[in-house]
Amino acid sequence: MKNIILFIVNLFKYIGKFFTFIRNVLFNGLLLLAAAAIIFAFVPREVQQIPIGAVLRLDISGDIVEEKKLLGSFERLFGESLNMDVPEPETALQDILDVIDNGAADDRIAVLLLNLKDMSHAGLNQLQTIGEALERFKETGKSVIAAEDYYTQAQYYLAAYATKIMVNPMGGVDIHGFGVYHLYFKDALDTLKVNYNVFKVGTYKSALEPFTRNSMSQADQQQNTVWLSALWQVYTNDIARQRHISPEAIEHYTGNIAAALHSTGGNTAQLALATGLVDQIATRQEAAAYLDSLNPKAAGPAKILASADYLNLLTPSYQGGNTEQSKVGLIIAEGAILPGKQPPGMIGGDSLAQLIKNARESTPVKALVLRINSGGGSAFASEVIRQELLELKKSGKPIVVSMGAVAASGGYWIAADADEIWASPATITGSIGIFGAIPTFENTLAALGVYRDGLGTTPLAAGLDITQPLPEPLKNAIQQTIDYNYDQFLQIVASGRNMSKRKVAELAEGRVYDGQTAQTLGLVDNLGSLDEAIDAAAQLANLQEYATEYIRLPESIKDQFLQFLTTGQAFLANIQGSQIPAVAQFQKTVTRQLAQILPVDDPRGVYAQCLEYLSW
Repeated sequence: MKNIILFIVNLFKYIGKFFTFIRNVLFNGLLLLAAAAIIFAFVPREVQQIPIGAVLRLDISGDIVEEKKLLGSFERLFGESLNMDVPEPETALQDILDVIDNGAADDRIAVLLLNLKDMSHAGLNQLQTIGEALERFKETGKSVIAAEDYYTQAQYYLAAYATKIMVNPMGGVDIHGFGVYHLYFKDALDTLKVNYNVFKVGTYKSALEPFTRNSMSQADQQQNTVWLSALWQVYTNDIARQRHISPEAIEHYTGNIAAALHSTGGNTAQLALATGLVDQIATRQEAAAYLDSLNPKAAGPAKILASADYLNLLTPSYQGGNTEQSKVGLIIAEGAILPGKQPPGMIGGDSLAQLIKNARESTPVKALVLRINSGGGSAFASEVIRQELLELKKSGKPIVVSMGAVAASGGYWIAADADEIWASPATITGSIGIFGAIPTFENTLAALGVYRDGLGTTPLAAGLDITQPLPEPLKNAIQQTIDYNYDQFLQIVASGRNMSKRKVAELAEGRVYDGQTAQTLGLVDNLGSLDEAIDAAAQLANLQEYATEYIRLPESIKDQFLQFLTTGQAFLANIQGSQIPAVAQFQKTVTRQLAQILPVDDPRGVYAQCLEYLSW
């Protein structure tokens, strides 16, 4: 017996040593990977020589964003060595503009080639801004070429600005119209016996409909129809103007696709050519030969320069000039609004407030432009940000808001007190409304034979216990809090926009507007670009000469290490994702919708969130 006990003890001892060995190997390996990534990031790259007559390839990969999420050290370090053709998940809008504008002024660059095959989601106003840059490029006399196997609706918008558009004989152009489509979970929640307690103000505040309905409400349909129609008209008018065809031709292409295809025997590429959407049907080899022919003086094939390599040679925009120069500070507010400190790609109440405070305390910064691309989120975090903006205004420094693709709900909460608000006609804004939602799982647990019981000194002693039904006094208290915060939201907008509270109430109730309509209603001051908003801020500060500088928080070693781990996880998830386009798009749709409606960390459970976004 003694030997048996000794054997068991030794067995567990060796098992413990084995797991300790594995843990140490994994941890040390992770440290080595992190060290290698940091070293790799600081290794100087070989300066690329750009030949005269080069073709600058504009690579737009993934979603177009105002500010990229955590840097992909893991991807850049191992992507090529693993022989994985994994596209970048995001491309920064300003990087695209820097490449185009510098390429236009660069005598070595002869042609701009649009590489759109990996481009995913983008705001229509972002595409318009890129289109304007492409127009500036063409004004120099240089050509812009689009040559793809196939064009999605968003990709084709940029392709329409090209001097020449080519499509593969097996390809086509997908223009099908704009829409807003959500997943609805009511029956699923009923099946799981989840009791979803909803508190909201605003007939049109639809962010919670996916949990309370199986379909879109009539009120949501009505408001979405208005702004979708406005954006679709912008899209079709821009395409028609660039391609010198009538908007009716595009409407016929989208509305009568079956009959139109019948006329070409089902040939989608031929239909695109016949409609005037493309200039030439060409194989990849023929497209390459065409690029070679554009510079007859050059020997051999065209010299193609990737935009990432070109960007490394450039001085990025908004770097601030010299230290003594007066500056307009530029802060990017991109993503969901959440409490606390958040990384790039999300808006943290504390982290964004700190940036605003830095702008207030910086002597060279004389004015601030806040670029907002957000559908909102935590009402508490939004108010923390707004309070810091008010402190900046007290210092005498003007604030100008520049709205991106969407600046709604909480995004409008933090915009309302600006001295001026700039948007584009295609901006989605408004959605002035508040909601709260608390699921409880008492019925779910009961179905499993699990119950919770007890007692307390007051009816509210259990607090927000999701294993029990919410007490009626607590429900009443939450609804009163929602009503109060909605009234506060109305007052904030009324004060910031110099409107009567009654007028704001008429525009509120969660209604969503396009930028053009928002300007007409007084929710927006001017329609224009980020650069125009920066100029407006400089004028408000009486600046004749100034530089524009990004205001960002410095990253600590801890932040960089966590960033490394996070991007590695994202890289592996990207590798394992579906390669079927329709399935991949569904995965992105689900991820985007859940990311909008599931962050539930407002300290009071009160949210100013807009769920509406453009479905391409």
